[in-house]
Amino acid sequence: MVSSRGRANHSLYLGRILLAAWHREAAGDSVPAATLSQAYLPAVRAHFADAYGWFLLEITRPEPLPARPPHRCAELPGIARGKALPGEAREFEQLEQSGWLAQMLDETCEQRVSASPDNLATGPGCLGPEDAAAWAEALQALFDRMGDSLDEY
Repeated sequence: MVSSRGRANHSLYLGRILLAAWHREAAGDSVPAATLSQAYLPAVRAHFADAYGWFLLEITRPEPLPARPPHRCAELPGIARGKALPGEAREFEQLEQSGWLAQMLDETCEQRVSASPDNLATGPGCLGPEDAAAWAEALQALFDRMGDSLDEY
């Protein structure tokens, strides 16, 4: 049986594969950056949101493990009787409110790169591969730091 931490790492890996393809396409300079964001951002963000959700499940360890990961602490399955919400989840709740994690989880970030009425290839406030790369690095750093403390239990 695959652990939720293994699923988190796999989702992060899949997102990084797409991110690398996004960087290669951007370096080719044949497709406008906004169009590439329309193509890649939703999929990259979805993989990273899944990675985050699977890691949330690793922290709280519900049984049974749901088929799909939550994307926010508020979506976590109920905590078993006699258990408390771990401190790591409380930290995530705060990160979901502002900063890089809030931006990554904000589904409207995809709407900001969707087509404008005047031109299908542009969109206001376009997020690019640099933004997604920052999300990947921040997720990895959190997974590493919190994974070490989880391993001590």
